[in-house]
Amino acid sequence: MGSEAMKHLSVNVDYVAVIREARKTVEPDPVFAAGIVEMAGAHGITAHLREDRRHIVDRDIRILRDVIRLPFNLEMAATGEMVKIASGIVPDQATFVPEKREEITTEGGLDVAGNLEHLRRAVETMHDKGIVTSMFIDPDPKQIEASKSIGASCVELHTGEYANAGSPNEVVSCLDTITKGAAFARECGLEVHAGHGLTYKNITSVVAIEDIVGFYIGHSIMARAIYVGLNSAVRDMLSLINGEG
Repeated sequence: MGSEAMKHLSVNVDYVAVIREARKTVEPDPVFAAGIVEMAGAHGITAHLREDRRHIVDRDIRILRDVIRLPFNLEMAATGEMVKIASGIVPDQATFVPEKREEITTEGGLDVAGNLEHLRRAVETMHDKGIVTSMFIDPDPKQIEASKSIGASCVELHTGEYANAGSPNEVVSCLDTITKGAAFARECGLEVHAGHGLTYKNITSVVAIEDIVGFYIGHSIMARAIYVGLNSAVRDMLSLINGEG
């Protein structure tokens, strides 16, 4: 994923697998979708292998690793099983996320500060394999400092509260928190990403935050793809990230 300041987009293909698993069939294939995403000009592919395999399955990440030439980001819980799997397939980046079986999607950031030693060991294992590590956290200085202390290279700031803000004042407050968190993370020497709930309607204000260089988006792109096709949906999001929209 690198340390360059250029803004980049990693597209999460989980929701392609959600549709496939709804019928327990072979289509649509998230690997095929990733190929379209790559041709559309995105900078990376993300997939979340959950413990319950509710959408992405082991086969998907193995083939994604072999076929896709873009940087591959594996989202994962910091469990022994997932660390072992990541060590085997060696994604370009591993993003550690919290995970609850009953949740629809990942809600809230990882408590790095409360799990320092466990996460430190997981990060060390990834680094031994040459895998860049990122922590999916709330834009909280305590969590940012903890992420730095365990050796993470990046943080992905959780933007869900901003995405769900119910009033203009809440939006301003959330953006201020994200902006300050991004600046602090950058001062700590971390590459700063953002994700969760980002859409074509709300991403512009986050793109304007200078210290955020990576955007990790899945649901909004796949939802738009139903109407305009995946190629166009990715290109439309890239236009907003590049300030062309």
